[in-house]
Amino acid sequence: MDVHSREIKSLLFSHYFSDGLRITLGVMLPSLIFAQFGMLDAGLTLSLGAVCVCGVDTPAPTHYRRNALAIGNLLVFLVAIITGFARLNVYTLGAEVVAFSFLFSMFIVYGNRATSVGTAALMVMIFMMAREMEPREVLSYSLTITAGGVWYMAFSLVFFSIRPYRAAQQAVAENITDVVKFLRIKADFYLPETDIDDNYRKLVSQQVTVSQHQDQVRELLFKSRQVVKESTRASRILVLTFTDLVDLYEHIMATHYDYREIRERFGQTSVLRNIALTLQSMANELDNIAYAILSNTRYRHLKSFYPELEALKKEIDALPQNAAGGSNIVLKKILINLRDVHQKIADIHKYYNSRSSEGLIAKTEGVEFTKFVTHQDYAPHIFIDNLTLTSAAFKHSLRVSLVCLVGFVITKSQGLLEVINHVTGKKIVFGHHSYWVLLTIIVILKPGFSLSKQRNIERVVGTIVGGIIGVLVLTFVHNKTAEVVLLTLFMMGTYTFLRINYIIAVILMTPYVLILFRVLGLGHLNVAEERIIDTIIGAVISFAASYLIFPAWESEQLRQSLHEVVDANINYLITIAQNLTGKQVNVTEYKLARKDVFVKSANLSAAFERMISEPKSKQKQAKSVHRFVVLNHILSSYLATIAANLTGKNAGFIRADNLKMLKKDIAVLNECSKKLGGKSMDFNDKGVECLDPSVNSADQDLLREQLGFVNKIANDINKVADSLVS
Repeated sequence: MDVHSREIKSLLFSHYFSDGLRITLGVMLPSLIFAQFGMLDAGLTLSLGAVCVCGVDTPAPTHYRRNALAIGNLLVFLVAIITGFARLNVYTLGAEVVAFSFLFSMFIVYGNRATSVGTAALMVMIFMMAREMEPREVLSYSLTITAGGVWYMAFSLVFFSIRPYRAAQQAVAENITDVVKFLRIKADFYLPETDIDDNYRKLVSQQVTVSQHQDQVRELLFKSRQVVKESTRASRILVLTFTDLVDLYEHIMATHYDYREIRERFGQTSVLRNIALTLQSMANELDNIAYAILSNTRYRHLKSFYPELEALKKEIDALPQNAAGGSNIVLKKILINLRDVHQKIADIHKYYNSRSSEGLIAKTEGVEFTKFVTHQDYAPHIFIDNLTLTSAAFKHSLRVSLVCLVGFVITKSQGLLEVINHVTGKKIVFGHHSYWVLLTIIVILKPGFSLSKQRNIERVVGTIVGGIIGVLVLTFVHNKTAEVVLLTLFMMGTYTFLRINYIIAVILMTPYVLILFRVLGLGHLNVAEERIIDTIIGAVISFAASYLIFPAWESEQLRQSLHEVVDANINYLITIAQNLTGKQVNVTEYKLARKDVFVKSANLSAAFERMISEPKSKQKQAKSVHRFVVLNHILSSYLATIAANLTGKNAGFIRADNLKMLKKDIAVLNECSKKLGGKSMDFNDKGVECLDPSVNSADQDLLREQLGFVNKIANDINKVADSLVS
């Protein structure tokens, strides 16, 4: 199948397109239905309520989605009534804008879902501000707009009840695709022409994506009572696929070795290129499985890699034992890891191509899945505890409220309006659609400068490009049916791309808004001018505020991410050490330690990426932080390598010199953690039986080499930590 054709079909099968289709239908149906009965105004009000709450409808288990939508609708009703009466006086309306902007922005302390609920409340406030109505109409209008939100809630829940596992299935397939990209980047390390440092940058960036989507899948699977508690084949296959995918991700992480040293020792042979080609071929097969899962079909003919792996084994065996001055045991370990990756891919493929359910339930027993997801606490004291200038959420909420006040004053300022009219040579009147200024502000302003900056650029560029497209449509398309079709397509595109490519979403959103106003007979080309000008005003205010009002620079907040990732690696190493020394390690305990490393590493990488998008003057010690990020990835990969080599083996005997090195590695990392403000964790080796140091074992020799490399990396991290705290 052609690559571009596969990408298009994958998008159409994805949950992003499902979201776009669901939201478009949920928003448009009330207007279309009521228009048939000559009640278009009532239909539009219902659609407006749906628009306000649809942002709350993010991927989540059904009961979480239902609760969030219900709370969102309650707030929509209350805010609509309050705004309906507050708008009768400009001062009470201004006070409401300040108070509600602060209050609902503070919802960020309760996580992303609560933040989307707060945004829904702010949206209805902004839309109500521009609505002309008598006081007696406020209650009925508020009820109608809330009814639109309730309609969308019911529609969405019915939509998901038809295929309850589909959202999880789509998320799992997407995460497999993320791992495929990660595997391809890993494969490139074995190619001599690949720049190692540049490839590490790609790797840590992809690691962020993998981790974010894994968290989403964990929530969909492990927080859903329907998936975890039911013993249906579909639910168990999804759980098994994801747990094996995380194990596969660990094995891919474990393909890390000292690539520079390997190139020096084996670069003159063809073995490294063959390893890379094998990994790329495995990535292709895994990608085919992901597409089959996404499209709900079967990929029946999985390629067998046994011939390639056997040929690779013969090639490695043919190398002299002291090739380029060292043993080739490292290549043999890579080969073992390739076999493990192949087996995991085969297992995932088998789940979707075997009719037998035997063993599926048993394989998921023994793991406490609920421990792998974070549980948000909604206690009131969390909100109260954050009402201090030391809280990033509090400073963000203050910034939003102040900027919304400025935006509100500007839209009511005739002086500024005269300046704009003089500069543009146009007669523009604030008031008709001036809520676009405030809407731009609440969409653009984010807690961190880098996120606000990115949204700023995307919003302005997207609005201008979308405005041009909208003007072309308004100029050359005059058929009502064609306009409605284009309106529907632009709306569907907007909500499809909203979570994957914001600038494309904005480009599509602008013509859909302009066509909507044309269909309603509320404006033509002048609406495009207003939208672009209002968006630019909101963007300029937001950008200035993110730089001047309580700016949140990543370099000032990195210390916590640094020590958290070191602590996670220490805990992971101690868990591995317990396995090496024969202590009982629960599978849940081990996987939690591994998950913590993956998540904390991704958090650190994401923070670094945000930091380098900030002004150069605010990027404190960027080179040192980047080196820390890369060294952390190497450390985590090497720990995964040691852990993968233990899989299925009866550990419990370790040579005395290796135990000494193991304790030394833990001590070095503990020292680093203390420098960064973290905690010290001890490894209890009492009662451990050690092998005699004279015992000649290939496994113990390799372990010695690996622990020595961990020690080198740990010391390098320690030195970088010195420079960061100085």
